[in-house]
Amino acid sequence: MKDLKARLDALPNKSGVYLMLDEYRDILYVGKAKNLKSRVKQYFQTSAVNTAKTLALVSKIADFRYIITHNELEALVLENNLIKKHQPPYNILLKDDKTYPYIRINLKEPFPRVEGTRKIKKDGARYFGPYLLGISIKDILELLHSAFPLRSCSDKLPRKNGRECLNYHIKRCLAPCMGRITEKEYGEIINKVIAFLSGNSKEVESILHTKMLSAAEEQEFELAKIYRDALELLDKITRKQVTALASSKDMDIFTVASTNSHSAVNIMIIRGGKLLGSENFPIKTSYAEIDLSSYIMQYYQLNTPNIDEILLAGNIQFGTQLEEWLKERAGKHIKISVPRRGEKKRLIELSYNNALDYLNKQVSKIESKVAQTLGAVNELKELLNLPKPPRRIECYDISNISGTDKVASMAVFIAGEKDSKSYRRFKITSVKGADDYASIREALARRVQRYKDKGAGFDIKPDLIVIDGGKGQLSSALAVASELGISIIALAEKEEVIYTAHSNSPIVLPKDSYGLKLLQRVRDEAHRFALSYHQTLRNKRMKESQLTEIEGIGKNYARLLLDKFKSIENIKKANIQELCTISGLGEKKARAIIQHFNKS
Repeated sequence: MKDLKARLDALPNKSGVYLMLDEYRDILYVGKAKNLKSRVKQYFQTSAVNTAKTLALVSKIADFRYIITHNELEALVLENNLIKKHQPPYNILLKDDKTYPYIRINLKEPFPRVEGTRKIKKDGARYFGPYLLGISIKDILELLHSAFPLRSCSDKLPRKNGRECLNYHIKRCLAPCMGRITEKEYGEIINKVIAFLSGNSKEVESILHTKMLSAAEEQEFELAKIYRDALELLDKITRKQVTALASSKDMDIFTVASTNSHSAVNIMIIRGGKLLGSENFPIKTSYAEIDLSSYIMQYYQLNTPNIDEILLAGNIQFGTQLEEWLKERAGKHIKISVPRRGEKKRLIELSYNNALDYLNKQVSKIESKVAQTLGAVNELKELLNLPKPPRRIECYDISNISGTDKVASMAVFIAGEKDSKSYRRFKITSVKGADDYASIREALARRVQRYKDKGAGFDIKPDLIVIDGGKGQLSSALAVASELGISIIALAEKEEVIYTAHSNSPIVLPKDSYGLKLLQRVRDEAHRFALSYHQTLRNKRMKESQLTEIEGIGKNYARLLLDKFKSIENIKKANIQELCTISGLGEKKARAIIQHFNKS
């Protein structure tokens, strides 16, 4: 790095975010700092770099950039946004985008429903959860409806007319819609539901047991079995809850366990003094710097912090700023604590032991996955003599039948794993007949142009483009995409050989090569995605053709009819008045449609 000392000395003594770059100017790591000069300098001081993980990162740093922020909270937020955008390989990244289910009871309603949700709103309703037990919210709701006559409909109450539904007749609802129960009486039932969700399961157990015996006495054995199954589910829930906690606070616990090469984060959920569940997350990269403040922030962006306190095994940087961000998100102060003794300390140890046990069992699986993903990416660099490991790989495939409904697909893999959100598809419009070479040129030309225009979903340049095909397809791709300086190869499906721009002879990779298997996975995804889009267009065209056979109905009316009625069957069932709701389609055309299908 040129003039390193001068650049380090010129760093400001201010808060901000720094980006570590490799020799290709790709982002390796995004970090935050209360003092940029002090923090960034540490990476280049041998005495300060004391872990294998940090050493591995530092060995690849070729340059750095930084962004000054107004304050430390802004640095925390900016770091998180940049991690999500660039997904640097050395940051901890919560990739699963997993939200957890809650049970919601809106006590502002006269007759509240008990329902599942994955979003907590500031609407005054009560929320219970999240549930990490491996028991679905559907099961818990079924349990509650078995024990209590709760309404499940979304009707506005009271109804002015109508009659009781089936649930009333099978004694699963007391028909508040028809005034069969008062708000006060229904409220008493809701209080029992709240007591159960808060941890008191004895009354629910008693109710279900009584119902089971009563059904058995009346020889309603199927009903008795339903109540028996509900009791078994209740037992499954209560057995997994820790009931010996003195504190009734709602808490989340985060701990990290690490081996020499791998780490895992454990999240433990405590609600009302009971352990609702625990889950472990492997850290995707082997050399991640352990920064829990970033991880916690990512977690609560997906899952609303409906808690009083967060417990950690040790202090974290930016803890005060994280509390400030959590307060804004939750609408109340959430304390971040590091317990040193007592019950909370034992909970920290329990969480850590869960993470360590998970890690010990998962290391071999993690190593295998790393070999198939990051290992395969690095292997491709060597085997194909690429300038750098192809972190973002795009594969293109063409699908058509006899030149009709021509489409192209773009499948995307990042760091060896498919990134379905980045997949794109193209309807080929300028090519006549079944010309795969011309279709490849059109698809790649549009991809290149959209990159230049910074179009949404096309603004990132791939490190490697894979074309499903042989020399001809490769030549077509090179003709329009080589100007961007991207490595382009073709993978021939039958022989599984690779054609490049640098040799007339194909490259044959070992069949057990992780790099070859990665290319095959990318190619298969592109093929699947192209075929599904082709089938969609073909089915739509065939439906339209059934309509364009009708006198007076052209392609535009056919599309309008399908957009409105969704299927040919629905169009057949429509009457004249319904058909005439299509703009410009008068009674004459509507009658022609009905007569056509009557003849059929």
